[in-house]
Amino acid sequence: MITFVTGTDTGVGKTIATAALVVRARAQGHSPYVVKPAQTGIKDEVGDLATVRRLVGGVPGHVGVELQEPLAPVTAADDEGTALLSLEEQTTALLARSAWHDATHVEGAGGILVALGDGFGLLELADAVVATGETVEFVVVARSGLGTLNHSMLTVNAIRGHGHPVRGILIGSIPADPDLATQHNLTDLPRLTGVPLIGAIPEGAGSLSPEAFGDAAPTWFTSADTDR
Repeated sequence: MITFVTGTDTGVGKTIATAALVVRARAQGHSPYVVKPAQTGIKDEVGDLATVRRLVGGVPGHVGVELQEPLAPVTAADDEGTALLSLEEQTTALLARSAWHDATHVEGAGGILVALGDGFGLLELADAVVATGETVEFVVVARSGLGTLNHSMLTVNAIRGHGHPVRGILIGSIPADPDLATQHNLTDLPRLTGVPLIGAIPEGAGSLSPEAFGDAAPTWFTSADTDR
């Protein structure tokens, strides 16, 4: 199974969510692999794959291309004069390196429609993977508070428009003392999107040690998230 991890926007917690999904996959006896097709902003901070590895104690994976500025991949590549990988190259690398793992996680950049290369984004990458006979699913990482309902519905609808299944919505960061909007969103999100709420990651989880993160992550998922 190849799981595409997308967000309703940038900064919603996709990377921490990906790390939590890796821990959950391991707990279920699977062999995870992590792919970041396009990583931007490396001049200011470590990449997302490095963050995942810090939290889960190491996991095999690869980054398709690394770019300096914290911009959309195509914009960052244009500014730097860097050539992005083609859809065929991204697909080939993904399939070749994940062939030995049964729980590959592909973290997108920003929201679902952000381009990863010339004329394609995460949806088209999933299309190309499915065309080879591989099975895919999407996890949508969403904000917990006001505004998340519209963004989540738009994201789920875009994924379904390409015919791909949505495993569920995962809240990327939920405060210890949720406000009224957040409390309602926990029930409104699955009702309005038609997909289950599979978990909620506590605010600040990214600062945990690998040991604490590994112990806690399985408890962040709901009973709606069945064994993959």
